[in-house]
Order: sequence, then C-alpha cells, then structure tokens
Amino acid sequence: MTKGILGRKIGMTQVFAENGELIPVTVIEAAQNVVLQKKTVEADGYEAVQIGFEDKREKLSNKPEKGHAEKANTAPKRFVREIRGTNLDDYQVGQEVKVDAFAEGDVVDVTGISKGKGFQGAIKRHNQSRGPMSHGSRYHRRPGSMGPVAPNRVFKNKLLPGRMGGEQVTIQNLQIVKVDAERNLLLVKGNVPGPKKAMLKVTSAIKTK
Repeated sequence: MTKGILGRKIGMTQVFAENGELIPVTVIEAAQNVVLQKKTVEADGYEAVQIGFEDKREKLSNKPEKGHAEKANTAPKRFVREIRGTNLDDYQVGQEVKVDAFAEGDVVDVTGISKGKGFQGAIKRHNQSRGPMSHGSRYHRRPGSMGPVAPNRVFKNKLLPGRMGGEQVTIQNLQIVKVDAERNLLLVKGNVPGPKKAMLKVTSAIKTK
C-alpha cells in the first residue's frame, strides 16, 4: 500500500555506502505530519488520507481551517496534501506520521515545484540545437521553423521561448539511503525538484518493479 509524508528540502550532500561507494543524496526534513482527515468512497467518492505539515500562524488561519484542524486536535497547517492508495485502517485522525514509516532501501516518488528559471529561449527551455555561428549564418539561437505555409498560423504546442520552471514535477523511483528518526530526516539517493526549503511530497513509488 502507498505511504506518504510531507517535508522540506534541506539540500544535498553525499554519504559512503558499506562497499565504499560514494552516493549523492538529498536531505529531506519531514517533521510534524498530522492526519487531518480520512476520505472514504461513501462520503467523498474516493479513498485518501489528508495530511498537514507545518503549523500556520494563528493570524493567518481562518475559521474553517481552525475547525478542521481541531477535529484532529492540532493547529491549522500551512501545507495540506492528500495521499491516495493507502490502507485507511492504518491511519487515525490526529495521528502523527513520522519518517520511520519508511525504511532504508524503500523506493519512493518525490513531488515538488521545480526551480523557476524565468523567460528562457528555445535552446535552454526545450533542449533544441543552435545554428552555425560563422560563415555568414544569421541563424544562431532562434526557435526555427514556425510550421507549414498553410494553414498560415502557428500551431498550438509549438516549442517556443517562454517562462520555464515553476511547475509541479515528480521524480520517480528514488531509493531511500537512510532514515534518521531522531532528527526527522530522510536521505534520498539523487536529486529532487525545487530549491532549498521547498515543500516536497514523498510517496511510495507507483512504477517500481
């Protein structure tokens, strides 16, 4: 069954495996995860567990948020996400979800908002190739052909310059290298989306073999 937790990206480091291999890891801090609600097919039309992460300041939370959090005997949360495919019997409203729900060697998917890059050209944004830089070429870093002569318009989805990054991205099948329950840390092999301090959702991998 699917397990999940919310956390913050602390940054990257590296650790040595027992065989001496150097593994690049991302450190994710996942503290104060509380189950706020259990969604059922009868009441909501689908099954999911709603978890909250990081307390919100009293001033910033409204009355419905406070009432929703009170049912779970907790403070309103800044980030609220749902995890589907879980075994609802394993969760109780108000229960705290900790990093020890995962174990070393587990394979997970990590979802976050990628770093915003601003307005970028077709080469950086879509990995296109540039034109020749010499011999009188006047085509260097431009987008290329706009399409056929007829119909005389540019088709939708043409790969053009524009705003890049700042989108939801999921990196799949990352291995958990270490679980530090004392400090609420997960060490995940490889890189994950977003800048430092970004909010991440870590769930059991759905495409693992």
